[in-house]
Amino acid sequence: MKKYKISNFYRFVNINSPEILRDKFISFFKKRSILGTVILSNEGINGMLAGRENDLDKIIDFIIKNLDLNYNDFKFSLSIRKPFNRLRIKIKDEIISLGDAKNSNPNKFVGKYLDHSEWNTLLEDDDVVLIDTRNYYETSIGTFKNSLIPDIDNFKEFPNFVEKLKPYKNKKIAMFCTGGIRCEKASSFMLQNGFKNVFHLKGGIISYLEKTNPDNSKWKGECFVFDNRVAIKQDLSVGNYLMCYACNEPVSFDEINSDKYKEGIHCPKCFDKLTSKQIERLSERQKQIELARKRGKLHLGE
Repeated sequence: MKKYKISNFYRFVNINSPEILRDKFISFFKKRSILGTVILSNEGINGMLAGRENDLDKIIDFIIKNLDLNYNDFKFSLSIRKPFNRLRIKIKDEIISLGDAKNSNPNKFVGKYLDHSEWNTLLEDDDVVLIDTRNYYETSIGTFKNSLIPDIDNFKEFPNFVEKLKPYKNKKIAMFCTGGIRCEKASSFMLQNGFKNVFHLKGGIISYLEKTNPDNSKWKGECFVFDNRVAIKQDLSVGNYLMCYACNEPVSFDEINSDKYKEGIHCPKCFDKLTSKQIERLSERQKQIELARKRGKLHLGE
């Protein structure tokens, strides 16, 4: 059975000419069978890539050489499910969008990194304010116990949530996210806004699950991931969720058996929210996807 090697990586590092780097990446990447997304900006690089092991290893060596990264910046997993459908290399103002690049650059200000064992120790402290910096649909399938949930649709809304945290400015703030990038970015923003004791989980939840013995793990549930696996379990294997492409929320296997679930059109979470026109549009989209699958081709909607 064919397996895809997957790498998630990011690094806040000063890049003076992301356009030149993008062109070098495109030239090198197109010679290999690699799929996924790479985002470049003046503040760093953020990527999720997958492919055959030999091709992916060459890509990683190329990235390390051109950006002075090290192998520990890359997290790996395997999947029998194809994680991505195409390759994108983009240039943006931020490698993860908070909407305030000037006051949230970890190359200038950043919180204290904690590895998996240090994280477990800190969570034993009753004075710690634990914050899940992810979107609400991610937190719905798993999180750390006693976490504050911002209930945000996207990371750009996080600064509004920080306004509610002013009473905790003198407390220890511990933040986490999927791969470490959002909580690292958030730590910079919070330091710039008067919080003194800011910590974040190095490598995020994925690194924590990889390095923590399940018997010692404080993680509850599954971890949402931004690829076709949708979610991963404690052992990093593919989880028990699919994606509803109408509302872009994870759907459990129990929900898939509901009368309100129809692949690509609606799920129990969005069934009562969609208009007849939206259902008609989604139905036509799903029809075209299924026709493309029968022809052995990829539809642009996937």
